[in-house]
Amino acid sequence: MSLPEVVSREQWRAAREELLVKEKAVTRARDALNAERRRLPMVEVGEEYVFEGGDGKATLLDLFEERLQLVVYHFMFAPEWDAGCRSCSGFLDQIGHLAHLKARGTTLVAVSRAPYTKILPFKARMGWTVPWYSSYGSDFNHDFEVTLEHEGELLERPGVSCFLRDRDRVFHTYSTYERGLDGLGSTTGFLDLTALGRQEEWEEPKGRASALGAPAGSEGIRYHDEYDD
Repeated sequence: MSLPEVVSREQWRAAREELLVKEKAVTRARDALNAERRRLPMVEVGEEYVFEGGDGKATLLDLFEERLQLVVYHFMFAPEWDAGCRSCSGFLDQIGHLAHLKARGTTLVAVSRAPYTKILPFKARMGWTVPWYSSYGSDFNHDFEVTLEHEGELLERPGVSCFLRDRDRVFHTYSTYERGLDGLGSTTGFLDLTALGRQEEWEEPKGRASALGAPAGSEGIRYHDEYDD
């Protein structure tokens, strides 16, 4: 095993401060990239997709649960599989309490192509509480490029798609796949992919922090059982 070099505390501090300069540069670059992502145009979703979940049939608008934003995790689970993808399962294992996303007007769900009769027992086995829907029989996975056809075979890939709601109109704002999911799992990580972002006053473009009328930043954070949903 190759281990780091052993040095004095003073040498470590000097090396750490040198690295910190680069870390801060990455943070600033990430903030700029997130702002550019929020400036992306959006496209209206006109297709009438039908999903199946714990409460029966649902539309894409239903998945929002009346919130402004929807984040869909495209969980790889093909209809012919007996269980969900292991790497997707590892991803879903890291998802924390959803109250902090909901407080920012954002709903997170998982969607798979497998029938709900297969999803339900696997979800129970894993002990997950994230809402999970089946897109079986619809073109949702194909349209959002997570089920691809290659040489006559259907291939699955993981991804995240973000949507924004304006009353009853639904808009697609962003999608990313595979390595684009690296580092995701936290509340801020998901919000950074959305059109409204973290809804902080310092974020660009201006004017989106007041979308919900909720306090921004640390002032808006509560214990997860204290939010008024």
